[in-house]
Amino acid sequence: MADTLLFNPRTYDPVHFDPETRRLLRATVDWFEERGKRKLMEDYRNRVWLEDFLSFAGKEGLFATFLTPAEQAAGNADKRWDTARIAALNEILGFYGLDYWYAWQVTILGLGPVWQSDNADARARAARLLDQGEVFAFGLSERTHGADIYSTDMVLTPQAGGGFLANGSKYYIGNGNAAGLVSVFGRLAGIEGPDGYVFFAADSRHPAYRLVRNVVDSSKYVSEFRLENYPVRPQDVLHTGRAAFDAALNTVNVGKFNLCTASVGICEHAMYEAVTHAHNRILYGRPVTGFPHVRRALTDAYVRLAGMKLFSDRAVDYFRGAGPDDRRYLLFNPMTKMKVTTEGEKVIDLMWDVIAAKGFEKDTYFSQAASEIRGLPKLEGTVHVNLALILKFMANHLLSPADYEPVPTRQEAGDDAFLFRQGPARGLGAVRFHDWRTAYDAHAEVPNVARFREQADALCDFVATAAPDKEQSEDLDLLLAVGRLFALVVHGQLILEQATLTGLDTDVLDELFGTLVRDFSAHAVELHGKDSAGPAQREWALAAVRRPVTDPARTSRVWARVEDLSGAYEMRP
Repeated sequence: MADTLLFNPRTYDPVHFDPETRRLLRATVDWFEERGKRKLMEDYRNRVWLEDFLSFAGKEGLFATFLTPAEQAAGNADKRWDTARIAALNEILGFYGLDYWYAWQVTILGLGPVWQSDNADARARAARLLDQGEVFAFGLSERTHGADIYSTDMVLTPQAGGGFLANGSKYYIGNGNAAGLVSVFGRLAGIEGPDGYVFFAADSRHPAYRLVRNVVDSSKYVSEFRLENYPVRPQDVLHTGRAAFDAALNTVNVGKFNLCTASVGICEHAMYEAVTHAHNRILYGRPVTGFPHVRRALTDAYVRLAGMKLFSDRAVDYFRGAGPDDRRYLLFNPMTKMKVTTEGEKVIDLMWDVIAAKGFEKDTYFSQAASEIRGLPKLEGTVHVNLALILKFMANHLLSPADYEPVPTRQEAGDDAFLFRQGPARGLGAVRFHDWRTAYDAHAEVPNVARFREQADALCDFVATAAPDKEQSEDLDLLLAVGRLFALVVHGQLILEQATLTGLDTDVLDELFGTLVRDFSAHAVELHGKDSAGPAQREWALAAVRRPVTDPARTSRVWARVEDLSGAYEMRP
């Protein structure tokens, strides 16, 4: 029986998309399947640049079709910026290898400042380059400053007669070896602060663009490059002043979202391998999956993966429905980055504990997955940075709900133009949310949903009566512990919304929320142990600990779904 929750190349047919999207997604799957697992792993081990994949993508018009907004599509109805199908491609590319996803991801980042720009010449140039099969890069980070937008040593010096000369270096810049256009962040000489910021377009093939090296040992080309008296023409300038700062943050808002579905794809492929190996390996006269601790680990991995996918799919709807009066995506976006990707690490670790040494073998996808899954929580801002961002929304989300029309599933063909008109990157404390309790109320009869709801209600009491005081608010270690508790409530909310929309099996939902109850209890105990936690906070923390509602029959039924994954998919040799 094919599992309808997980992506399976054998049965994949995205009928909910339009014909051209459906064709391109299936063509991408077929291209990887035709190459085969041996070639996939050899290229990964040998750090081969992705020339063959990019050639395929260019020939099919994959990036051009998926990443050209309708405004630049010259009437081609298949070209648009459609978050639903972008998410689908993220999952597929993650499934076959993060190197492929990375080239696509940093192209998205490189396009962000261009599509937000009023520079019609630059937008037209980017559309032509996409049609030619080119990739893009996002020149923000620097070796000394990291992604600190407030500090940059890329300096543009005005020239007599117009234009500038750019000098400086960038670090950790994906596709910096091959990008037809690099969106580079810098500042004007002699002007400090936001007024001096500039985003401009550079070409990696220009003689004044010096590629220094690949800073990682990988097929991903994560470059260091230097601009040495690089001529920046007026038509190369994308943004100046505060608008350049906003373009950087808003680009990351768009690109950050892609990490969740890439993580889902990695975990799906690894799960097929892990369950098949464990179920067919005999130890002490019985299959490895006959041991209770193995069943528990794989069942937990399965339901956590289901939660990752449910949350990510639902978050797509809020991205597509976003507008000036609905900015809820600004919470759900760092949630996908922080929560979904760290859940991916847990899923891989649970399976790795089962398959043990097999997870190191060079001919397994799992060996790649175990390494690459670690990168996603660390890209586009660390877990801690995104947790701190999530905390800005906690009080409004938990205690001050607002009225919104229900958001439906958004898989229709459409251009998500607002993502490039997000406006100033501020005002997060004013963002309001619909009542999170509605999703929980709809599943109140599910035992572990009800048990977790007790913990969520307790967190509301904590925020209202025992929230960190002014002095504690300077202790980021304490705040992050609170943030992890809040993140679980939001995670559960979108999972429940998607469960309602998809008719998710109640057994899977109940088993999944059993893991959330355990996680909340563990984070509460962590909060109890923080140095600066006060007496009332410590008392609350222990009172919030709960035991999941156990049901051996339910767990057995979910295990049967996991067991059916054995042999359900194997990539051709």
